[in-house]
Amino acid sequence: TVAAMRPPRTAGAVTALALVPSALYVAVYGPGPRALSTALTGAVLVGGAVGWGLFVRGLRERAEQARREAALRAEHARRREREAIAHEMHDTLAHRLSLLSVHAGALQVNPGAPPAQVRQAAEVIRDSAHQALEELQQLLGVLRTPAAGDGARSSSPPQPVLGDVTRLVEEARTAGTDVDFVLDCTPADADGAPTATGRTAYRIVQEALTNARKHAPGQPVRLVVRGTPGADLTIEVTNSVTTGSTSRVPGSGLGLIGLTERAALAGGELRHGVHDDGTTHSVRARLPWPAA
Repeated sequence: TVAAMRPPRTAGAVTALALVPSALYVAVYGPGPRALSTALTGAVLVGGAVGWGLFVRGLRERAEQARREAALRAEHARRREREAIAHEMHDTLAHRLSLLSVHAGALQVNPGAPPAQVRQAAEVIRDSAHQALEELQQLLGVLRTPAAGDGARSSSPPQPVLGDVTRLVEEARTAGTDVDFVLDCTPADADGAPTATGRTAYRIVQEALTNARKHAPGQPVRLVVRGTPGADLTIEVTNSVTTGSTSRVPGSGLGLIGLTERAALAGGELRHGVHDDGTTHSVRARLPWPAA
């Protein structure tokens, strides 16, 4: 019991005390065969008890270590889930809120705009606010759901696919952004693209359009998406750089950094920055598109 439950130092001291009677027996009765056999039997019994106790201790320690590792894995899974939700909140809400800011700013700068333009801007603001609230409620619902295996993931909102990029471009055009969009793949291939590839591509385009709208308002954007199954999917978003323009929409500044990591995890790469001429900003991404 001591060997199984107490620290090694305590177990060693008690083991030594348990062996003292065997040594005393030999000292009192002399080193004869009978005394030696009796002392040896006692020592073997003590050693067997200690060995069994150490075996039980090892089983208990391994079970405790397994429980700690399982708890650590569960904590890592919860953390990854919350990080994924945080990325989704940044990608979706930043896009919607940038639409609100652009149209609200347009109404503020041009209060005497024709009623038709005011009505159109008000409709975009209303629709964007409604969609942002719905997406926020969905994401908060996931956060409130107790983590239990795949339960939290199964209650996540539907994820975008590559075919949804066209809808995203139409939303940007409705918001007033001049987008020159080239989709160099068939609609069937776009709808059948792998889920991870399509979702990553959608988020890259969404973040690039949001940044262009925030940091280069009024500038045209060129978007080229091309690829086929069995080859890479490439995305290129370019826009002119406006000197001295600052965005009034707050941002974390980590959107493209997070997407760079996401593209790397998907087996691709993402590069972004201003060209050497200082007049054009581009976002270029390459994602694997395995054959069906």
